[in-house]
Amino acid sequence: MKNIILLSIIFSSCSNDSSIDQPMGKANPELRIENIIPNSLGKEYSNNFNRYTNVVTPNGGKIHIVAQSNLTDEQIVRARSTLEHFLENYPGSKYGSDKSELANKMSENGAILILLNGQDDGNNPVEVNGQALFENEIQVEGHPWYINQEYNNHRDATYEEILHLVHDYGIGIDGHNSFPGAMPEYQSEIREAQKIALSNNLWGIDAERWINELIDENSLTQEYLAALIDSYYGLWGAWTDSNTHGMWGIYVAKTRDEILTEDPIGAEIMNNKFFHPHLTYNARIDSSFNGNFSLRFDSSKPYTNHSQYLKDITLLGSNDISVSINPLDNNITGNQGINTVIFSGNSSEYIINISDNKASVIDKISDRDGINILQNIEKLEFKDQTIELN
Repeated sequence: MKNIILLSIIFSSCSNDSSIDQPMGKANPELRIENIIPNSLGKEYSNNFNRYTNVVTPNGGKIHIVAQSNLTDEQIVRARSTLEHFLENYPGSKYGSDKSELANKMSENGAILILLNGQDDGNNPVEVNGQALFENEIQVEGHPWYINQEYNNHRDATYEEILHLVHDYGIGIDGHNSFPGAMPEYQSEIREAQKIALSNNLWGIDAERWINELIDENSLTQEYLAALIDSYYGLWGAWTDSNTHGMWGIYVAKTRDEILTEDPIGAEIMNNKFFHPHLTYNARIDSSFNGNFSLRFDSSKPYTNHSQYLKDITLLGSNDISVSINPLDNNITGNQGINTVIFSGNSSEYIINISDNKASVIDKISDRDGINILQNIEKLEFKDQTIELN
């Protein structure tokens, strides 16, 4: 769970070269990953991490991401994409319609995401300031860890840990041991929901010792919101140890629908406030994946508890892959193999436009398959026929 050191990174004000970011070598320019750590972060980072990326904030600042040697480039991209998702403006929402001030505050507070080898078992000796996220906690869409959803070995903690970074350094925490935040009003709502959930035994269930530790470090709201978010995005839907609870059993709701009925105050802080109802980043489906990748919930496929909230994907590699779409408006990009997009109805129920290697498929029936923009896709599969595009 929460693993963060709440200390600011102190940048040198001297004019010597060590305080200036030097030009960085490209490890993977397509993915915006560098293989040299900026000098301004200091030797504790350059000595312990071998790749770097960032999110640039509206004021020109940076939220830094550093990674150790065992992390794959795709894991780094997945972590950065999750951060970008949390920072993506949510038009019409109460607190998230313009997240510029929040992103700027994260940069000003020295937010750094540190991606560490191995797992959170105390065996990684690196100790630097920042929010930790471990190799074994990052699931890339389509990778076996993602498809199989084995919670004991590779539980997806990406959203939880990166949310802690956004919450601590950006939204802001009321009370001691915290940075000034950009959204104190929203934090007040989160605090009230957390108090109600704890007092009504909706969260922190049978975890009194842990709750006391959280009280001491003033991280009750961070952990409550993380439990809420993980269930909201379907990350506990495939967990078989409980039919009703999420976050290792300490939170009463396992899915988004259950949040509405079991924790209505928690649902209120999610409803049109800050967090998007779907995942806004373009998910890169791992090159090892083969077969059918479903964006529609399918109880026989554990990962679809989460993938049902994706809307944009890019297939990697050269395996032949089919994609079952969901009701969202999807953007789907194919790979080097033969790719098929599967629709719910007959072809006559859709408006189909084909141009070069692109196609748009618009469902005439509302709330079923949405509007789909397809690129490098070879086949469209409908109930009555399959249309070959190339």
